Amino acid sequence: MTIRIRPATRADVPRILDLIRALAEYEKLSHECVATEEALAATLFGERPAAEVVMAECDGETAGFALFFPTYSTFLARPGLYLEDLFVHPHLRGHGVGLALMRHLARLAVERGYGRFEWSVLDWNAPAIAFYRRLGAVPMDGWTVQRLTGDALRALAQS
Repeated sequence: MTIRIRPATRADVPRILDLIRALAEYEKLSHECVATEEALAATLFGERPAAEVVMAECDGETAGFALFFPTYSTFLARPGLYLEDLFVHPHLRGHGVGLALMRHLARLAVERGYGRFEWSVLDWNAPAIAFYRRLGAVPMDGWTVQRLTGDALRALAQS
């Protein structure tokens, strides 16, 4: 199997949306997935892109993707890379696609002088956690993700 990792283009938006929907289904979060092709095109390939995407292809078939963006560490005084989503189609898992995506992102982080490469993983996703441990990733004990959305976000903004 030949694996190719490449930057996504605007023409990939339909494939990116398909992958996002497949990820949402896998994570049992389809009810939260409201992304559209129009919104993705605007936020990923518009005047001010909010994130970057790389596509993974196996023998010409879309195999998966990774969506990421820069963060900043005040303690390091350096940017970092935050992996928002990584997904590989189930029938192509175990062939090195996820590893190729992670290696590609690690290389980008090093090339860009970033001090960190971070992501979150659902606590029930044992296969992903095991994969990340094999890469050398460590959990951030003592930290929990906090989130404001919807009415709570609007209420804080208006207070």
